[in-house]
Amino acid sequence: MKLRKAGLDPIVVQTRRSILASMSESLLSGQRSAPKPDDVARVKTVLVVDDVESERTAVRTAIESRTKFRVCGEASNGVEAIRQANELRPDLVLMDLAMPQMNGLEAAKVLRNTMPTVPVVLLTLHGDLIGPRSSVLGVTLVLSKDDGLAPLLRCLERLLGRKS
Repeated sequence: MKLRKAGLDPIVVQTRRSILASMSESLLSGQRSAPKPDDVARVKTVLVVDDVESERTAVRTAIESRTKFRVCGEASNGVEAIRQANELRPDLVLMDLAMPQMNGLEAAKVLRNTMPTVPVVLLTLHGDLIGPRSSVLGVTLVLSKDDGLAPLLRCLERLLGRKS
């Protein structure tokens, strides 16, 4: 009766409620079911970690304009990187070495323990300081910032398994 006084038809209101309930239920069930690993339609994601905002922006722009991958998030230090990685579940983490609060190697070691199948690529000016021990430290690959973005994009294509 209150609905009629407000000028709303009870049938229309009930229909809208049913549609909303159905949409909510389908959204929730979609969240519950994890994507299948062989689902080729899913866009692979990258978490970009660097304390310099302009570096993050340049890398994001290159990834999203020259590949089929998507940057799912950004972080400015190792602590944020770990939090973002656990929240966003990226397919790959691209991380700088020298950062405040927690450097890239320390963060990579934590990520290796919590997300062992996710590659961690260290993009740094100090690659010569790390050398062959990088895999022991949780890093999949070390790339030099001096080499530009082309090697990085080729690396992403190889590690994420899809050509752009």
